[in-house]
Order: sequence, then C-alpha cells, then structure tokens
Amino acid sequence: MKQFRKYILLWATQSVSQLGSAMTGFALTLWAYTQTHSAMAVSLMAFCNYVPYIIVSLFVGTFVDRHSKKAIMLVSDSLAAICTLGVLALSATDNLHIWHIYAVNAVIGFMNAFQQPASSVAVSRLVPKEKLSNVSGMNSFSANLVTILNPVLSSPIFSIGGLGTILLIDLLSFSGAFLVLLIVIRIPDEPSAVVQKEKRQSAFSGTREGFIFLGKQRGLLAIMLTMALINFCSRLTYENVLSPMVLARSGDNSFVLGMVNAVMGAGGIIGGIIVSVKRPSKRNARMMYVSAALSFLFGDLLMAVGRNAYVWCAAGIAASLPIPFIIAGNNVIMYNHVPEEMQGRLFAVRNAIQSGTVPFGILLGGLLADYVFEPFMASESALTSALSIFVGTGAGSGMALMFLCTGVTGFLVSCVSYGNKNIKSLDDKE
Repeated sequence: MKQFRKYILLWATQSVSQLGSAMTGFALTLWAYTQTHSAMAVSLMAFCNYVPYIIVSLFVGTFVDRHSKKAIMLVSDSLAAICTLGVLALSATDNLHIWHIYAVNAVIGFMNAFQQPASSVAVSRLVPKEKLSNVSGMNSFSANLVTILNPVLSSPIFSIGGLGTILLIDLLSFSGAFLVLLIVIRIPDEPSAVVQKEKRQSAFSGTREGFIFLGKQRGLLAIMLTMALINFCSRLTYENVLSPMVLARSGDNSFVLGMVNAVMGAGGIIGGIIVSVKRPSKRNARMMYVSAALSFLFGDLLMAVGRNAYVWCAAGIAASLPIPFIIAGNNVIMYNHVPEEMQGRLFAVRNAIQSGTVPFGILLGGLLADYVFEPFMASESALTSALSIFVGTGAGSGMALMFLCTGVTGFLVSCVSYGNKNIKSLDDKE
C-alpha cells in the first residue's frame, strides 16, 4: 500500500508536467499558425511527432525490458526538457523557424517511444493488480483535465507573456516531476538473471519475440489490429475536422468551439472518475468494444446532425465519456495476459500497431474534408439532397457527412471486432 501511495504522488506530479507540455504544444500550434497561416503546417507538427514514435516503438521493447524503467523515464523526460529549452533559446533570440518545431516534435516522438512503455511497465511494479483498472481511470481523469485546462490557461498566458512564458512554465512543471521521480520513487526491476539473459539479445530479436508471442496470443493481436482501425476512424474526424466544422457551422464562433472542446474534456473526466472508483470488470474486452461502439454511435452521429452548440456538446459528452473504459480494458488485458518480463516489448509493439494508423488518419481527414466531402455537398444532385436531410447544407455539411460515415463505420467495426472468437476468449480466461 505504501508503494501505491507513492504512485499517487508520481501520478500527480507527472500530470502537472503533462499540463506544462500540453501548454507548450498549444502555444507552438498558435505560433506556427500565425507564422504560416497553413492548416497543413500545423498537421505536419503532429505527423512529425507520430511517425518516429511509431517506427521506434517497434524496436525499443527489449531495451525497456532489460534496463531500469526509472532511468529510461528520467532520461526521456530530460531530453524532452532540453528540446523545450532549445526552443526557448531560439525564440528569445528571434531565430525560431517552423522546421525547428518539426525537428523538436520528431525528437519528442522518438523519446516517447521509450518513455511510454517504461511508464506502463512501472505501473505494474508499483500498483497492486486489483488497482490497475482504477489507475487507468485516474490517468484518464488527469489526461482529460489537462485537455480542459490547457486552452483555458494557455490562451491568456500566450497573449500576455508570449511563447517564452509558457516554455518557462513547462520547464518548471518538469522540474517538480523529475525530482519526485528521482528522489522519492523506487521502481523494482527484473532479477539480475533475467537482465543478463535479455542483454545477450538484440533489439530485433526482442521485437521478433514480441511478434512470436502475439502469434500465440491471437486475441491480443486481434485487439491491437482492431484498435488501430478504430483509432484511424476517430482520427479522420476529431483531429482535423471537428474544429473547422464547428467554426463553419457557427459563423466562426470561437466561443462555441471552446465550449465543445471543454465539454469533451469534461466527458473524459467523468468517465475517468467512474473507471477509477468502480469495481474491476470481469469482461474487459466486452467493456472496450461496447464503449467504442457507443462512442461512435452517439458521439459521431450527433456531431453529424448537430446544428448548434447544445447538440455538439451532447455529442462531445457521448464521444468522450466511454474512452476511459476503452483504455482501462485495453491496459488490464495487457497486464493480465503478458508476463512481466515481456511487458516492455509488448507495450511498445502495441503502441506502434495501435498508433500506426493515426498520422495517416490525421492527414487523410484534412484532405478528404477539403477536396472530397465539402465539394461533394456543395454540388447539386439527388444524393446530396437526400443526405442534406441528415447533415444540412452549406459550409461544414461535407465535414458533418464525414462524421456520419465514421459514426456508422466505427460502430460496425466495434461490434464486429468483439464478435472475433480470439478476442472473446480473453474474457473467458479472466
């Protein structure tokens, strides 16, 4: 129980640090758009972060398993902080350019590939097994609280103090989390015999072992592949399309957009609180896919048919509240079915597979909205007239149609996925 209390301290300080990092990301997005006035330039910032993260995640699992989780987390966070310090120096001397942001995001994505699986394994070492689902709820709570607080804090600070002030806040929040992890937290590592065995293996052999393990655990592989498809469907719309759709249909009302984003964060917080206090589920796979189906069915479809802030806010709640249940089910299944000595490489492989579709969804969503769906709904035909009954007409109707498509597709994918016998078998083993 003492270790769990220390984990709560670690969670709290890391959450504050994540808020600082999110504020930096928000400020850099504002800075990049004011410099380029290009939505694609902003999209490329996310793309540069995801691509190295996905590629490196395929090979870091063995490294994470054979080395100190605490050391990996400290080094990864430190290098990310050095990047922030570099951006601060460039900004202070008026030498900051958009390509610097792309390079920094690539480095941060590279380090996240190490930090995230190490952090996931650390949870299993610090938290009692019966508390793993609750901890996932706590993480969802903090992540969504960051989503709400980030624009609320970043916008006025950026307007008054500029980019440099937010970068300094990020570095200050990092310092607190770093010191707690360094001084207070002790993360148990594998026995020396296991470490010596792992050190005789190459990174590629560890990745191969991970995929061999997944070949035997077909249910885990099926979950990763279906979640990759679900992530692709969600990123087609929410990442790039939600904001322009709301702005287009509300007369460029930024207050309405802020309200919708805040409500989505609130939905995630409510879901996170419920997961953190509820009894652990005995059917985690079912919880995952039922939650995903409900998110698509009510969230995306309400976004599609909505014409005002009230409906969009209801859609935001419906879309975001189930997400902590998806994350909790996914994590608990991994902890329950992957041996501790292999968790690093399996979490890394999982991150690569499930996130592998995200950058393509981000880029494709913007392209489809600008060059396919919006022009299609602006044309006059019997089909567009029929579809306008659901999504309306005018600017933003094409993007609303995209939400209609992802809502139906995502719902069907979620239902069919849980029908997979290998996925269902994971529930039978718990």
